[in-house]
Amino acid sequence: AHYASIIVAEHSGTREYIQLTPQHVVGVSATDGSVLWKSPFPGRVAVIPTPIFHDGCVYVTAGYGAGSKLVKLGADNQISDVYENKEMKNHHGGVVLVGDDLYGYSDGVGWLCQDFKTGKEVWSEKKALGKGALGCADGMLYCLEEDSGTVVLAEASPKGWKAHGRFKLDPQSKIRDPQGRIWTHPVISNEKLYLRDQDIIYCYDVKQG
Repeated sequence: AHYASIIVAEHSGTREYIQLTPQHVVGVSATDGSVLWKSPFPGRVAVIPTPIFHDGCVYVTAGYGAGSKLVKLGADNQISDVYENKEMKNHHGGVVLVGDDLYGYSDGVGWLCQDFKTGKEVWSEKKALGKGALGCADGMLYCLEEDSGTVVLAEASPKGWKAHGRFKLDPQSKIRDPQGRIWTHPVISNEKLYLRDQDIIYCYDVKQG
């Protein structure tokens, strides 16, 4: 199944749309729709996380054991694989890039910091918070655990997991099955944090004092 969002990138003077499909990561010309390049990436059951374009490279990840991959784009749309490994196996909670490091939840590993350039694990933390989604603003990670609705504010730092506070969503949705999960991503905009549990939307003022 295919759920990943398209991103827009400018590379070598060409505007292109980059998409992760169940079998490939693909670059398509924004001008005429032609396929500029593609690289195999077997997504297995579902591909959900949004690709990341940075410094002429495209990063993709997926869950169900698929792993992650970094592809380098040449000036003539020739591509080369930088790495492909199982360090980050992100199901649907998303991955963010801060500086030269990626942050997200990796199935079976926990919250993971991964070096964007090499693909190597920088650190991981499994006990502090369960699987979930994240957003990022001002060098901080806003992490939402899918099972309990626990929200944690943590530093986006390659030095390790450092939390600065936590709380649990209250009230929580009554229409969600007891075994159901919260899959919506945290959104930070205009110094407000937006969270959602099914039919309930929460807004918090996160303006720095």
